[in-house]
Amino acid sequence: MSNSLNNQEKNVSLSLEDQKKLEYSGYRFLGSKGHSAVKICHWTKKSILNEGFCYKEKFYGIESHKCLQMSPAVPFCHQKCSFCWRDLSLTKTEWVGDYDDPKTIIQDAINAQNKLLCGFFGNDKADRKKLEESKKPNNAAISLAGEPMFYPDINELIAEFKKQDFTTFLVSNGVMYEKLANLQNEPTQLYLSLDAPDKKTYVDLCTPQINDAWLNINKSLETLNSFDSRTCIRTTCVKHKNMFDHENYAKLIDLANPDYIEIKAYMCVGYSRDRLTLDNMPTFNEVIDFAQKIADLTGREITNDSEISRVVLLE
Repeated sequence: MSNSLNNQEKNVSLSLEDQKKLEYSGYRFLGSKGHSAVKICHWTKKSILNEGFCYKEKFYGIESHKCLQMSPAVPFCHQKCSFCWRDLSLTKTEWVGDYDDPKTIIQDAINAQNKLLCGFFGNDKADRKKLEESKKPNNAAISLAGEPMFYPDINELIAEFKKQDFTTFLVSNGVMYEKLANLQNEPTQLYLSLDAPDKKTYVDLCTPQINDAWLNINKSLETLNSFDSRTCIRTTCVKHKNMFDHENYAKLIDLANPDYIEIKAYMCVGYSRDRLTLDNMPTFNEVIDFAQKIADLTGREITNDSEISRVVLLE
């Protein structure tokens, strides 16, 4: 019996014990291989109660109550960013175990989300129309945890979402340059994280686990302009850590020439509180000031913002 269990454990990306730890935090694992999961976004719940919605609804028209927040590569990432709210002790830099196919992941994600939201049907404050619509999500935010480019079938996953009439917002850190550059099925919107203006700041803040990470990110920035999909650079502002050297940020952004730039405050939540403090969380006005300097240097304008999420949109 124990040998059988040990063999099972070898074929999964995360041990059952680690999966249970994350399930306690609201994750629901998909398939049988322990690498993909879904979690209800805070704004999905808020939207169902008509108490607000995600800034992506304000910026891009993505309806929060129909958004599926998921990841096909929960424990895999080449970075251990100090501002990440996730448990970095589970992070792996090489794929471990077998993997589930895209259809299984998507169907399980929809089913798991519906189960997680079923309690709202007993809540008198819930919007009944939104609840019914939430049963059929139509946007996948592929950004819950980990680096999605690690998933061996990422091309097929995006294609399958498209077949099922989903829009897809894919967030990448850009470290897996070659796989990103050769992405055949593009998402609706491709995000590339840019959290430092130079290599030293990047290494100090994002703690890369491979030698060429900064070089690869620069290569990813260079190739971003070749994508037909909408593209976006997202910068997480960490006070006292990376909110300086606007000129170098501007040069890197010009290199990528994205459709959008999102400048967002670090939020002192989750496991990041073990590494950073409230003093590292910039105010909304500080985010606006930083964004305006980037806008001026890149010839862009601030076109939208969300104070509650401390995020500013540049175009």
